[in-house]
Amino acid sequence: MTKISTSAITYAKSLFEADHNALSDLNTVLDVINSSKDFEITMLNPAISLQTKYEILDDIFKKELSEKVLNFIKILVEKNRFNEFNQIIQAYSDELDKINNIKRVEVVSAVELSDEQKQKVTEKLEKRLQKTIKSEWIVDTDIIGGLIIKIDDDVIDTSLKNKLDKLSKI
Repeated sequence: MTKISTSAITYAKSLFEADHNALSDLNTVLDVINSSKDFEITMLNPAISLQTKYEILDDIFKKELSEKVLNFIKILVEKNRFNEFNQIIQAYSDELDKINNIKRVEVVSAVELSDEQKQKVTEKLEKRLQKTIKSEWIVDTDIIGGLIIKIDDDVIDTSLKNKLDKLSKI
């Protein structure tokens, strides 16, 4: 998970207060950024006038985005914060997760887990955290066995590699 700047969090919270349904529109903008490097370069280029950037945004997004989101994107460009767009989307998603009682976790295992095993891990985490769990499943053969569960800044490491490392320090 990437570190999110304070300003990105502030912008995301402002948008969230104005519009709880903007994630789809934000992802539309992200798709354009990912498919056209020229678009992002143009929005970040200080040599291009603000008026020209607004016209480009209107041409591309006027029919695609809500007026609130389009104006929000224009504010990001005006305030030279467009470079934080990915962080803002992440912070916005985090706010959405909070109100929907969702916790995102990363689960690392040595082997691919079956759907049944994933379901059991998810159910245990949901019971423990009292939240709906959205898991990212990663396979890392270096851990040998067991699981590493990352929840925000907390790490639950039951991997065999971790246990062997602890034994070797005795």
